[in-house]
Amino acid sequence: MTHHIDPVELAQALIAAPSVTPAMGAVFDVLEAALTPLGFTVERFIDGIEPFVAAAAATPVEAGTISLIITGDEEGPAIFGTRALMEHMDARGVRPDMIVVGEPTSVNKLGDMVKIGRRGSVNIWIDVPGTQGHVAYPHLADNPIPKLVRIMAASDAVALDEGNDWFQPSNIEFTDVEVGNGATNVIPASARARLSIRFNDQHKGADLVAMIERLAHDVEPNAKVLGKISGEAFLTPPGDLSGLVAEAIHAETDITPDMSTTGGTSDARFLHALCPVVEFGLTNATMHKLDEAVAVEDLHRLTAIYRGILMRAFL
Repeated sequence: MTHHIDPVELAQALIAAPSVTPAMGAVFDVLEAALTPLGFTVERFIDGIEPFVAAAAATPVEAGTISLIITGDEEGPAIFGTRALMEHMDARGVRPDMIVVGEPTSVNKLGDMVKIGRRGSVNIWIDVPGTQGHVAYPHLADNPIPKLVRIMAASDAVALDEGNDWFQPSNIEFTDVEVGNGATNVIPASARARLSIRFNDQHKGADLVAMIERLAHDVEPNAKVLGKISGEAFLTPPGDLSGLVAEAIHAETDITPDMSTTGGTSDARFLHALCPVVEFGLTNATMHKLDEAVAVEDLHRLTAIYRGILMRAFL
């Protein structure tokens, strides 16, 4: 027995339900009402869940087991969402054979891009100490700003790599510089900067933090460097999963998708260690913007594509 869920009606219900990270809002209630009749237990996901739920409703239960990983923490600190669910699944002995993440990966047309990996991401804070003093008495002070500038220049000059077959070159970008000095005649006591590194699978986050720390200590041994790794780079090489996803896309759109690793990080970084994982979903032109919108036709077509993926995976 199959159940019919209209992806547009489900999308309308989800949009109407308040949901601002980290507040739960009513979205779990909406999804539970849609999924419970199908035999699911409910948690929350990201852009593209409505068509996937509709596709799951149209897939015979005898075909196999489908799990929906639904999180309200994907745009937050990403501690209590997908990562925690993975630990919960592991404790229950649940290990999926393959995962499709419903990220909005399409660029110009639905179906033109599938993500088979992502670059890693690490944010690094540099704090350079000095000695506060009056600018007229520099011998009584120690200005941290020139030291920070030298550290920034040395970091910015690093060419991490040239990329490879699947990844673009890694890049270092400074995102903030702060002194907090409102006085025009005072040398500050410290100076701080923050940088972000997006890196491919030729690097590990901890190694990059250590590299920046060495560069900082070459200039100022007492500089403090703190790194926070959001995720490591990963790649699911083209194979059975990406092949069946591409087949389902082509059957519905007549488009052969590009296999890509471009863009920011995603919750797929928590999933790739479990099994093969790819990402595919709606177009991303308006994501995270005011009046975010998708074409109604794309919701229906994405439902058909997801159903095609499920049918190829289970039947």
